[in-house]
Amino acid sequence: MPVLTPDTARSSSSNWPQVRDAALERATALPFPTADEEIWRYSRIAELDLASFRPVATVTSISGVTDAARVTHVPASAAAVDASLANLFDGVRGNDLLSELNLAHMDVIVVSVARNTVVSQPIVITHTADVDGAMCFPRLVIDAAENSEVTVVERFVSADGVRSLVVPVLDARTAQAARVRYLGINELGTDSWLIGQHQSVGQRDSDTLLATVALGGDYARVSTSARLEGQGGNTRQVALYFAGGTQMHDFRTLQEHAAPRTTSDLLFKGAVQDTAKSVYTGLIKIHKNAKGSAAFQTNRNLTLSHGAWAESVPNLDIETNDVKCSHASTVGPIDEDQLFYLESRGVNPDVAQRLVVLGFFDEVLAQLPVGDLAAPLRRQVAAKLSIGGAS
Repeated sequence: MPVLTPDTARSSSSNWPQVRDAALERATALPFPTADEEIWRYSRIAELDLASFRPVATVTSISGVTDAARVTHVPASAAAVDASLANLFDGVRGNDLLSELNLAHMDVIVVSVARNTVVSQPIVITHTADVDGAMCFPRLVIDAAENSEVTVVERFVSADGVRSLVVPVLDARTAQAARVRYLGINELGTDSWLIGQHQSVGQRDSDTLLATVALGGDYARVSTSARLEGQGGNTRQVALYFAGGTQMHDFRTLQEHAAPRTTSDLLFKGAVQDTAKSVYTGLIKIHKNAKGSAAFQTNRNLTLSHGAWAESVPNLDIETNDVKCSHASTVGPIDEDQLFYLESRGVNPDVAQRLVVLGFFDEVLAQLPVGDLAAPLRRQVAAKLSIGGAS
């Protein structure tokens, strides 16, 4: 199995040996994932050769920081860490080989917001993979104390022609009555891979939004686990993904209700053109003690070319009958009636398709936590449509 050696890991992770070395030890004992496992079904994991990459320090910039939030960047090469930061990782473990490797090599950014504090402007974190053959392990911890509010935007960027592997982890902790808004934007080049995990835990009366926009990368995968542990907690997950050429976007989600009268809502919308592929599998899990909970899951996919392929698999696991749950899933081409309506009024067929696709995505764009980003992201989608075209 092509796993990083202990010497390689320790050369860049001598800081938190109790966390990093333990993670590396667990990683070396884990098998390499395969598409035979349900969680990796339909994926391209068999194409990944970890031995062809080397750990490289993440190039990161941070903007929008104010006195309202404490933002701490601890690179993998740091000589020491504050005890309060180290405590955030007590008992933290990865759930597979790649998340354990993230712990062993993590380049950490911690966003801490004190009780009753509102951070008025978004904190923007940009990771740039600019070294060919690089493997990067950014880890973002959002620690929102009671009745606080914060918005964080995390961007992943690389140029076409740069072969890289980005393995990010988001750890969002939303305390009682706190509000966390997160937006991850994948703008990687066509030769980069992203295999990421989002984890959130919401306490009583908390509200967490996990938003994703995926336009880049060769193979891009995000697994999300949104767990509600406090009564009255709420989570929302929204995603926009658009794959062209030979790209593949892969999403796995879990909406977990472990407390009564909790609410979760999910809306993922994607499009594939040329010979691109997408996968969505989602699970709503309602525990026996989560009476009075409500959970909703919607995944819509457009196939814009004959060679494009999309898979959508929603699931429910409900242990109590005092709940409201629904799931919906669609995969198919653009409605011919919509195209006919526009074309009958003199709209060029290519323009008509572009208008329909952009309208399809507007529902997600309207829910992004940073409204100013909707317009440029919409332009990126339009540009991608122009490159791919219809067939």
